Amino acid sequence: MAPSATSAITLNINGEKHTLPVDHRTTLLDALRERLDLTGTKKGCDQGQCGACTVLLDGRRAVACLQLAVAAEGRAITTIEGVADGDRLHPVQQAFLGLDGYQCGYCTPGQICSALAVIEEHAAGWPSAVTDDVRPEAGVPDLTAKGIRERMSGNQCRCGAYVSIVRAVAPAAEASAAGADRVKEPLA
Repeated sequence: MAPSATSAITLNINGEKHTLPVDHRTTLLDALRERLDLTGTKKGCDQGQCGACTVLLDGRRAVACLQLAVAAEGRAITTIEGVADGDRLHPVQQAFLGLDGYQCGYCTPGQICSALAVIEEHAAGWPSAVTDDVRPEAGVPDLTAKGIRERMSGNQCRCGAYVSIVRAVAPAAEASAAGADRVKEPLA
């Protein structure tokens, strides 16, 4: 008898558990969009190149099109639908809106999820490819536009909203570091 190609899995998405049968080959992206109707996560290239499907797995970025749903079982999954607190936008969402960090909006959910991870990685002191001094005693470097661009480089935007996206991440990082629930109005 051949082993079954399906399993019932339980996914913890945005703090809620969802149990569903899936074919073992089902990607997390397809499970989210097609099986659970969480369509905020977008299917772009379906090859892990564009970042439109970026979600957070245990707080770390992952492209959902390359992640099997069965491998996400037992992990905390955050999609764009779980970023806001009810009607209150997360500071990253506020910054994207206030600074035009989106144009058509297709890549925005992945960009926002990636920005959340960028802010956490930076706050934890993780160096990036453009960090000048990676020694621990150097401390956490400033989050510069160059650093933001490098850290967000896995997310593509066909509209070219990169300048506004980079401008949105820094004030959101400041608000997060200060424990603020609102982003300060940026300087013109």
